[in-house]
Amino acid sequence: MAEALNVEYEMPKAYEPGKVEAKWYKFWLEKGYFKPRIDPGKKPFVIVMPPPNVTGELHIGHALTATLEDIMTRWHRMKGDPTLWLPGIDHAGIAAQVVVEQLLAQEGLDRHQLGRDKFLKRMRQWADECRGTISRQHQRLGASCDWSREKFTLDEGPSRAVRTAFVRLYNKGLIYRGERIINWCPRCATALSDLEVEHKEIMGYLYYVRYPMAGSDKDFITVATTRPETILGDTAVAVNPKDDRFKAMIGKKVILPAVNRVIPIVADEAVDPGFGTGAVKVTPAHDQVDFEIAQRQGLPLVNILNPDATMNENAGPYAGLDRFSCRRAILSDLEKDGFLVKTEPYTHSVGHCDRCQTVIEPLASKQWFINSQPLAKAAINAVLDGRITIIPSRFNKVYLNWMENIRDWCISRQLWWGHRIPVWYCQDCGELTVTVEDAKACSHCGSANINQDPDVLDTWFSSALWTHSTLGWPDDTEELGYFYPGAVMETGYDILFFWVARMIMMGLEDTGDIPFSTVYLHGLVRDEKGEKMSKIKGNVLNPIDTLEKYGTDALRFALSTGTSPGNDIKLTTSRLEAGRNFANKLWNATRFVVRSIEPDRTDMEIQWNLLPVEDRWILSRLSGTISSVTSLAEGFQFGEAQRQLYDFLWGEFCDWYIELAKIRLRSTTRGVPSPVPVLVYVLETSLRLLHPYMPFVTEELWQNLKKHLPQDWQATESIMVAAYPDGTGIATDPEAERIMEPVIEIIHSIRNARAQYKVESTRWIEAQIYSGKLTPAITPYSQAIQTLARARPVIFLDKRQEGLPTENALVLVLKETEVTIPMESMVNLEAEKKRLQEEIEQSQAEVAQLEKRLKDKEFLTKAPPAIVEKERSKLATRKDKLERLKQQILKY
Repeated sequence: MAEALNVEYEMPKAYEPGKVEAKWYKFWLEKGYFKPRIDPGKKPFVIVMPPPNVTGELHIGHALTATLEDIMTRWHRMKGDPTLWLPGIDHAGIAAQVVVEQLLAQEGLDRHQLGRDKFLKRMRQWADECRGTISRQHQRLGASCDWSREKFTLDEGPSRAVRTAFVRLYNKGLIYRGERIINWCPRCATALSDLEVEHKEIMGYLYYVRYPMAGSDKDFITVATTRPETILGDTAVAVNPKDDRFKAMIGKKVILPAVNRVIPIVADEAVDPGFGTGAVKVTPAHDQVDFEIAQRQGLPLVNILNPDATMNENAGPYAGLDRFSCRRAILSDLEKDGFLVKTEPYTHSVGHCDRCQTVIEPLASKQWFINSQPLAKAAINAVLDGRITIIPSRFNKVYLNWMENIRDWCISRQLWWGHRIPVWYCQDCGELTVTVEDAKACSHCGSANINQDPDVLDTWFSSALWTHSTLGWPDDTEELGYFYPGAVMETGYDILFFWVARMIMMGLEDTGDIPFSTVYLHGLVRDEKGEKMSKIKGNVLNPIDTLEKYGTDALRFALSTGTSPGNDIKLTTSRLEAGRNFANKLWNATRFVVRSIEPDRTDMEIQWNLLPVEDRWILSRLSGTISSVTSLAEGFQFGEAQRQLYDFLWGEFCDWYIELAKIRLRSTTRGVPSPVPVLVYVLETSLRLLHPYMPFVTEELWQNLKKHLPQDWQATESIMVAAYPDGTGIATDPEAERIMEPVIEIIHSIRNARAQYKVESTRWIEAQIYSGKLTPAITPYSQAIQTLARARPVIFLDKRQEGLPTENALVLVLKETEVTIPMESMVNLEAEKKRLQEEIEQSQAEVAQLEKRLKDKEFLTKAPPAIVEKERSKLATRKDKLERLKQQILKY
């Protein structure tokens, strides 16, 4: 049959993503494909988007999240599941307020000059701008969310959910206000939870300081500290009661240097006798352990810091100094007065604000806390009993260890942007009114003289309610009843505790049910060197810039192919180029198939009982790919699933089947069945398989293919609502695969030999194939071997002895066959032998020269060791090359 070119609907020669992506996204939106319908007879697939912060634009980590979640969403939608991917945005609390305060500073303003109401108005304006930007960027990434349900954590619904959850926990005694040591950021001027503190190893000093005994001119006790400025807040010196060195001092008093305050020596088992001198200063207002000692010993708390980390009135002569300036000043005074005994270098862990990297200060402060242990118990059981699965499973241990050792969660923040704490303080009776609605009067005495708590809640509090607050909770809505609990929570492993654990706790507490059944944790996106991306390093990739250069599908391909749950990803230029090349390969393959469809063809049915072996082979490989890819997707191995799709489409369909099909299409032999129906079937099925991973190029190609097919071929308007392939109608064909595997291997080995010996592309080479029992099955592919390997003549023999002798021939031993190629058919033997001899002589001269140098005693004694070693390495390389040349020339 002769090749027929269909030019009725000619596809462009090249794929241009920019012309395709916006068109199809608009089409999907207008058709309402992203909106699920409630079907009581079907279990929905629900995934809630981790809400990006309103701090600017999406980064490459968001692109990874969007890609993985969209893969799951599109796959389940094509499977026929009612599928909801619910999008949203987080108000971001401290992170967003810091950004806007920086913008105000550029105008010469601060939030206090504006006042709370005007500042919050500016925050809203900023948030609205960011919301629009983030939504548009998600759409550029192909995110098939139900945008009609998009939520913002400060929207009315989620805000009411936050207040309801707070009031319920307060009424159960799980939220309380108390004085505790909190992490204070002087730059952000707010308390931080333990998870918001980044600990860094710092090389500092351990200062040994004498505290004189009260009533004695010569006795003293020496303590060691890394923070000498906090001496000003000491209210005791503590020793271990079992430490014999200090037993006689317990109960006595010492005079605090610098401020001459008299403080006691107390005994407490929390003291480590091995640290410093064994005696420690106790600063209850500025250290967690010291705070606990003070609670046991009945010691007072002396706070020496202002909110901006300058010293307050309790610091005496050092009041007004910055904390680090105070450290230098007090050290100078201690040394001058003879109290500084010695200073030692000391490496220790210092907490930093994870937002602004300022050194945090432990500070005794009245804050709001959640008693987390009762909530954690239920969340632990949900994982232990299998109701929630964490992928990868190695994070089970990490999750359980943290939850079993959880501390109370400080939820109040000294910010203006966020959910204001729903507590009102009565100025008359002193009682608290805690209510969901704004209080008008004290719930205890009825007084209208009440003030609301000025603080806001930690942003993670509202985020912890995200899975149910977005569906209407606390109201018993139809959406909550149908879509809760969700199926999957997909997010980065770095916020397992910040967010995932808290969602599990609050979901169970508020609804009595788990918020999702599977937690899928992805890794971090790193640069080509494996380093974390940061603006400081200058290695940040903007996802929008990247997709504009390579195309959205190429970016998605680079982020997901070959990756696995919980492992970090190196995003390299080569991965992006591979994604773009794959899209182009698919484009060219589809263009070929479309051009091969006869314009007047109305029948695209496959004649299953008349299929040649190569048709049976590609259908068998398609069947195996469908089965494997589906199994991998069910196991959340999307990176491997996409890799296998890539290998099938590029390495089998494009590189082999299409090339074999071209030979049949060019054939003039009568009775040769057309490969077009199989080409169409495999391509159309493969495009549906690939659609969740690369949605734009697959939609464009599917639509182009559809134009050339009979009207009843596909009833759906879009590939994204077409059925996901399940393998129905095709099966694996081991016999066809056993025949085609050696055919491909033979062609591949001959091509490799041509490349190895640099055979010109126009030169034909001889090949004798010894294939034993497979000969009758492989012989019909002699034309294909000739065409694809540029081998002629190709001779098939049953026994090797009937072929050419192996001298002056290259023998390729394959899995079930053997190929012999006479060397004279690939190269001019005499010319090649002469070339090799010249190379041997040159290599021998180089080896002799290097050996002479390495025997020269003067060179060996005077040259740097690195140079000598380099010459020895060079000699070994030259000898190896010489040996290989000698082996090669023996073939001639």
